[in-house]
Amino acid sequence: MESRFARPSPAAAPLPIEGGPTFALRQRAMRALWGLAWRLGAAWTPPSWMAPRRFLLTLFGARIHPTAMVRGSARIWWPGHLTMGAHASLGPGAICYNVAPVTLEAHAIVSQRSHLCAAGHDIEDPAFPLRPRPIRIGRDAWIAAEAFVGPGVNVGEGAVLGARGVAVSDLDPWILYGGNPARALRQRRRH
Repeated sequence: MESRFARPSPAAAPLPIEGGPTFALRQRAMRALWGLAWRLGAAWTPPSWMAPRRFLLTLFGARIHPTAMVRGSARIWWPGHLTMGAHASLGPGAICYNVAPVTLEAHAIVSQRSHLCAAGHDIEDPAFPLRPRPIRIGRDAWIAAEAFVGPGVNVGEGAVLGARGVAVSDLDPWILYGGNPARALRQRRRH
């Protein structure tokens, strides 16, 4: 009896796929420069030093309102894909894997150690290519501690994704969500 984990015979095996980096050398070099600039110029700064961090992000192409807050321990994949509105906040240890654009509208909060993941892989394609899809966190929305927002998710105005919740599809406005996968728990009072 043949195991379901047995290797296919060489005749049945697909041809090898030519591998290579997902991103061009120039883009990888710019990201390396960005990583170094963040480590040296921002990662170590005290919480109150918002202005220097905003300045460094804008040097690398981010569009950030002068009142937006980004903590030094936040990890941002590429500033050129980051937009933050008035009083938006990217908390301590937050991961912003913004291969595609990530937008935090006014007063949107992404709490500590949350993960915004704007790309996945096409599991049906043998080459397993990266598939970037933008994320938008609506006005007055809150992504609570250690929550995960997946590629292409649109978090509606005033929506809340509870701590450690996992959003893989859009969240409706003014609804509290929780769990993995996130499900609607109750209506939230509008401001």
